[in-house]
Amino acid sequence: MSDPTPAPQTRRPRRSGPFSGRAQTALVALLLTAVATIWVTNWMLTERFTETTRNRAELRLALYSGNLISELRRNAIVPQLLARDAALIAALNAQDYSQSSQRLISFVDEIGAASLMLLDKDGRTVAATDRNRLGENHRETPYFVDALRANTTVFTAIARETGNYSFTYARRMESTGETVGVIVVEVDLAKFERAWAGISDAVMVTDSAGTIILATEPRWRGLTPQEALERQPADGAIERAIRATADWTAQEADAYLRGEAVMRIDGRIPFRGWTLTTFTTYASVRERVNAVLALEIMGFAILTALVFYALSRKTALRMALFQRESTELRALNARLQREIAERERVQKNLTVAEQSLEQSSKLAALGEMSAAVSHELNQPLAAMKTYLAGARLLVNRNRPDEALSAFHRIDDLIERMGAITRQLKSYARKGQAVFTPVDMAGALASALSMMEPQLKSRRVRISKILPDQPVMVMGDSMRIEQVLVNLLRNALDATKSVDDPEVEIILAAGETATLSVRDNGHGIADLESLFEPFYTTKQPGDGVGLGLAISSGIVSELGGRLTARNGEDGGAVFEMQLPVLNEKTEAAE
Repeated sequence: MSDPTPAPQTRRPRRSGPFSGRAQTALVALLLTAVATIWVTNWMLTERFTETTRNRAELRLALYSGNLISELRRNAIVPQLLARDAALIAALNAQDYSQSSQRLISFVDEIGAASLMLLDKDGRTVAATDRNRLGENHRETPYFVDALRANTTVFTAIARETGNYSFTYARRMESTGETVGVIVVEVDLAKFERAWAGISDAVMVTDSAGTIILATEPRWRGLTPQEALERQPADGAIERAIRATADWTAQEADAYLRGEAVMRIDGRIPFRGWTLTTFTTYASVRERVNAVLALEIMGFAILTALVFYALSRKTALRMALFQRESTELRALNARLQREIAERERVQKNLTVAEQSLEQSSKLAALGEMSAAVSHELNQPLAAMKTYLAGARLLVNRNRPDEALSAFHRIDDLIERMGAITRQLKSYARKGQAVFTPVDMAGALASALSMMEPQLKSRRVRISKILPDQPVMVMGDSMRIEQVLVNLLRNALDATKSVDDPEVEIILAAGETATLSVRDNGHGIADLESLFEPFYTTKQPGDGVGLGLAISSGIVSELGGRLTARNGEDGGAVFEMQLPVLNEKTEAAE
C-alpha cells in the first residue's frame, strides 16, 4: 500500500529544480513552433500543389480534346473522298459489288476508321469491311436518311443496345446528277475510352443535350453528369483514387462524390457543342504535402528526442519517468489493438445487420404495395356494392333491363379494378405505359359517374365551370380518372362536418390544362406532409393515407404536377396541371 506514494513525491523535486522551469518553457516553445511550422507548410504546399494538379488536369483535358478533334476531323474527310471514287460509283451503277468490299478493306487500314459500308439507294449494305454486315437494311437509320437529304457529309451518334454509342460519318454518292448510294464511315472513339481507363482520372464526354456519350465508367453512358455521379459504383475510378485520400485541401472542392472532394475540370470541344469533363482527386497533392510534412515532423521528433535525452541525463528521476511513460505507451498500444479487434467484430456484425435491413425493406415494400391495392380498390368495391343492391331491387321489381344496365356498370368497375392492379404492379417498371389523347372533360364525367353512389348519399352541391372547347392532354385516361376520383372523394370527406357542403370544379386551358377541385371544408393543417405516404387525417378504417401520394406520382409520370393549398375563403384547393396536347406535343410524342 506504500508503493503509490513515492511517485507523486518524486515529481515535486523536478518541478522545483533549477532546470525544470527552463525545460518546460523550451518544450512548450518547441511544440508551438512545430505546430505553427507544420500548419503553415501544409497550407502553402497544399495551395501550390493543388494549383499544379489543376494545371496538369487542364493540360490533360486539352490533350484529350485535341485527340478527339483530330480523330473526328481525320475521318470527316473520308466520306467526301470515297463519294467520288469512280470504282465504287461504277459498282453502284452496274450493281456489281464483287470487288467493292475488298476495295473498302484496302482503304480502312490506311484511314484508321472502325469500319466502312457502302449502301445502295435503297439502304441495303452492298459492300462492307465487315462482311457479316452485308445485306443489312439501313433504310430507316438516321445516318442514311440524313445523308440523302443533305448535300454535305453528316455526322450521327446513335446509342446501341449494349450501352455504348456508334459514331458515323455518311455522305450520299451521285452519278449524272442522281443519287446512287451512300458511303458510311464508322469512327472508332471507343479507343479513347480504353486509353482513359488506364489513368486515375475519371473522364466523360457529353453532347449538346448534356447526355454522356463517352466515359471511363460504362454505366455513365446515356445519363446526365448529375445522374452519373449519383450512380457511381463503389469500385469506380474516382472511388479507387480517393479511397486513401485525406481531405486536407485548403481550397474548396469543385465537386463531391459521396462526401469526398474531387477536382472537376470542364472544357468545350469545338465540335457540335460537345463538352469534355475530367474528375481529378487530391491524392497526389496529399502525397506530396505529406512527404514534406513527414520530413518536418521527423526533424521535430529528432530535436525533441535530443532535448529529452539531454534532460534525462540530469537526474535518474527523469529516466524513471521516461521508463514509466514507455510502459504506459505499450499498455496504450495493447489497448488500441484490442479496440481494433473489437471494431473488426463490430464491422462484421454491421454487415449482417445491413443484410437483415435489406430484407426488412423488401417486406416493407410489399406491405406498402398491399396497402395501396386496398386503398385504390376500396372505391370500386363500394360502388359495386351499391350497384348490386340496386340491381337486386330492380330484379325483385321485375325490371330486368334496368338491372342489366347496373350489371354493365359492375362489369366496367371490375375492368377498372383490373386496370388498377396492373397499374400498381407496373410502378416498378415505369416508362412502359402507352399514352393516348385524353379529353379532360370526359375524364371528369367518368370520375363523377364513378362517384355517383356517394354523391347520391350526400347532399353536396357540385358546381362545374368547363370551357366550350375540349381540353386534350396526352396520358392514360384510367390514371387521370383515378386521380380525379381521389380528389373528389377527399373533397366529400372534407365537407362531412359542414352544414352546406359545396364542391367547385374548374377546368381551364392555357399553357397547361389545369383542373381545380375546391371545397368549403376546414382546410389543410399540414401542407408539407400532405403528399407523403400513409399521412392521413381520417379516422382509423376510413383511409390509409396513400391516395394523394399515389395521385401525385401518377401526375408526375404524366409530365404534370399536383399541388394543394388553403383557399382564401376557407376550404382546400387541389390543382392538377398537365401539358396541353397541341401540335408541338404531338410532334414530340
